[in-house]
Amino acid sequence: MEKIKIGIIICDRYRNCAGGKCFRSVQNREGAFSMYKNQEVEVAAFTTCGGCPGGNIECAPEEMKKNGVTHIHFATGFIVGYPPCPYMDYFEQFITEKYGMKVIFGTHPIPQKYFITHNDLKTWEIPFFKKIIQPAITNEETRLNYD
Repeated sequence: MEKIKIGIIICDRYRNCAGGKCFRSVQNREGAFSMYKNQEVEVAAFTTCGGCPGGNIECAPEEMKKNGVTHIHFATGFIVGYPPCPYMDYFEQFITEKYGMKVIFGTHPIPQKYFITHNDLKTWEIPFFKKIIQPAITNEETRLNYD
C-alpha cells in the first residue's frame, strides 16, 4: 500500500494549537481524514498560514512538496473560526496551479458548538462553504466528541 504524505496548514489565529484534534482525527480516520480509511497516511508537515492574508502560503507548499507531501489539508479552524478565512478559495487555486498538489478543506470533524453557531448565523449557506464543509461535517455524535 502506498503511503500518502499530507501537510496540514492551520489558521495563524490558532498558531499556538498543538494539533491534538487534527492528529486524533488522522489516527481515527475521522472528519476530512475519513477519505484515507484504507490507506497509510503520514503527517509530514504542520504549519500556519502565516497570518492574513496568508504569507506562508507562498512558500510552505513548496517545502512540503520537497518532503513528499501530495495532499494539503487546511485545518478545520479555517472553516469554523469567526469569521471563516476569506482567502481559502485563493489558497486552493494557488497551491493547485503552482504546485499541482491536492487541497482538502478540513481536518478534524467540525465541533458541535461551531456547527450550531454557524448554522444559526447561516455562515455556510454560500455555495463555496456548502462544498468545503462536507469532508468535516460528520454526524452529531462525532462532532460532540470534538467539542
